[in-house]
Amino acid sequence: MDDHVDDTVNAVIRWVDRPSGDGPLAGVRVGVKDNVDVAGGPTTCASAFFAARVPDRDAEVVRRLSDAGAAVVATLNLSEFAVGVTTQNSAAGPCRNPWDPARIPGGSSGGSGAAVAAGIVDLALGTDTGGSIRLPASACGVVGLRPTHGSIPLDGVFPVCDDVDTVGPLARTVDLVARAQRVLTGSSADLPAPAAPRRIGTPVQLLVDIDPGVQQVVDAAMAAFGAEVVPVEVEGLLDAQDIVYTLVYADLARIHASRLASDPERFHPDSLVRIGLGRDITAEQRAAAVEARRALQSRISAAMDGVDLVLTPTLPVDVPRADPDDVLRVSRRLGQLTYPWSLHAGPTLALPVGFHPVSGMPVGVQLTAPEDAEDVLFAAGLWYQQQTDWHTRRPPAPSC
Repeated sequence: MDDHVDDTVNAVIRWVDRPSGDGPLAGVRVGVKDNVDVAGGPTTCASAFFAARVPDRDAEVVRRLSDAGAAVVATLNLSEFAVGVTTQNSAAGPCRNPWDPARIPGGSSGGSGAAVAAGIVDLALGTDTGGSIRLPASACGVVGLRPTHGSIPLDGVFPVCDDVDTVGPLARTVDLVARAQRVLTGSSADLPAPAAPRRIGTPVQLLVDIDPGVQQVVDAAMAAFGAEVVPVEVEGLLDAQDIVYTLVYADLARIHASRLASDPERFHPDSLVRIGLGRDITAEQRAAAVEARRALQSRISAAMDGVDLVLTPTLPVDVPRADPDDVLRVSRRLGQLTYPWSLHAGPTLALPVGFHPVSGMPVGVQLTAPEDAEDVLFAAGLWYQQQTDWHTRRPPAPSC
């Protein structure tokens, strides 16, 4: 059945046969984004460069999930080297959205979002630098966590940019994402009780040029929480995307310098466009971006003092079709609302809240909380999923 489903979505790069064990995640089928090391076969980063790269041991996050009883069953498709937001630039071929195979699954963890939505796995690992967990979670109608930066180890995860890289879980339910977060962080704390937030912040300067159908669904979700809505303004928040791009592109050019110099045609063309941008970024420009990030982090943290969490749409537009387009323009547009929270030290939870009134595609929101306040997000998400059934909906892909 899984093979048949994956013929449609192309979420799987490699099938893995590791049985379930005992522990808090016993019986949970896990897929791992293929830039996270899984020993026993290639971990390719969806790149021709790494087609024969076989790690000699699991990444620490994979080890922790396995030790908790989870069954690792697949490595999952992604944008090459986790660069991109569409998961069309993969040496394994484009990944498709199980709700509509003509549309993208988001990225760069597109295979993770698609595999969970299609029922190929129960839980997936993704990585998130500029939105790479949150975007596919929302595009595919599942839950995804960008955790507090540094709270989950990155050992054995191929890097994009250490300043903003994270690794985190995706699943249909907040409950399973929260249980996975406990395992991944090594915490034994009980999960919080479901609880609606009392005060929700909305960053007014970000909420411009939002698709009307997306806004309609998000407004309904906001009303369902029944919280006091507080406008939040953060000086410099609109600079976040450029700050992240400076950090990320500078690091990508450095990490891939030898590949850019010796064999650039082996990159997917869309990957090459983005990775090559960093060659002209100077050390001084990157250092200035680091300082800008620190200053913006402080302002974001201060703005959160008066609210329980901040809520925005995840995608500002309906889930796009997989049509050829200018990769840089598409990246900026789709990441319009995710990049600011990549500079925040605290967690963001992507939560499915309905379907677009025109296309019928999933719509998601982002809930963002202060540093180490994952439980604030889990409490709100658990409460919301008690009140609604969006997370129970299944896409019309074969056998789903």
